[in-house]
Amino acid sequence: MTTQATPPRSFSFEFFPPNTPEGKDKLRAATAELALLKPKFFSVTYGAGGSTRERTLDTVLDIRTLGHAAAPHISCVASTHENIREWLQRYKDNGIKHLVALRGDLPSGIAAAGEFRYANELVEFIRREFGDTFHIEVAAYPEFHPQAKSAQDDLVNFKRKVDAGASSAITQYFYNADAYYRFIDECTAKGISIPIVPGIMPIGRFSQLARFSDACGAEIPRWMRKKFEGYGDDADSIRAFGLDVVTALCEDLLKNDAPGLHFYTLNQAALTTAIWQRLGL
Repeated sequence: MTTQATPPRSFSFEFFPPNTPEGKDKLRAATAELALLKPKFFSVTYGAGGSTRERTLDTVLDIRTLGHAAAPHISCVASTHENIREWLQRYKDNGIKHLVALRGDLPSGIAAAGEFRYANELVEFIRREFGDTFHIEVAAYPEFHPQAKSAQDDLVNFKRKVDAGASSAITQYFYNADAYYRFIDECTAKGISIPIVPGIMPIGRFSQLARFSDACGAEIPRWMRKKFEGYGDDADSIRAFGLDVVTALCEDLLKNDAPGLHFYTLNQAALTTAIWQRLGL
């Protein structure tokens, strides 16, 4: 009897493209520190409507110059087929073979969605135009996309991306592991078998986390929110509690066979490195 080998876990770190020379220097330092942890890749975000696409590509190439794998995000809303084709060709010409394909957000003041409405249309376009050139990551939402009409609709939308040719997925961050497990069970029931890597948001400042979560729909459990609020302006206690919470979440996910972890670093290495060391990775 033969047994199927379990694929190695995928650990990765996400950056956003810096817009100042100081930001570039800080990001290079964070890259050097996080590279010691030997991630599978770094990903680099892409601003609303492609507003950072030049800086996204520059950042990816910078990371690769340092000897590390990097995957640019590409979003399709407010874009044309020709524009997306041009950028995919630029990625290909630069030897990039790994993408994070997203619908993205409409830039402020823009009303029309362009020639793409949803991420599955982008994935389909990439496969039609470039075949298997790229490994395509897509987004998944264990707590449901904030604009989804229902949980069921959200799952159907995710399956469309998988059926269009997604290779793997990275989730929105969450702090309720049961939401992730339930989502995986529902995906399995739908015949979805691609790896779905949990997105992890380290917690440094609670006010910042609350602002992000209100915008993206990620739930901060009430017990966590109350605990953070109780610390007031005590930054050391907030940081220590945040490290405890996120480390425990990661331990639970890895113990229950999550296929890896994707850290939203906010271009800083310290919290992610501390969690990594606590996990013994």
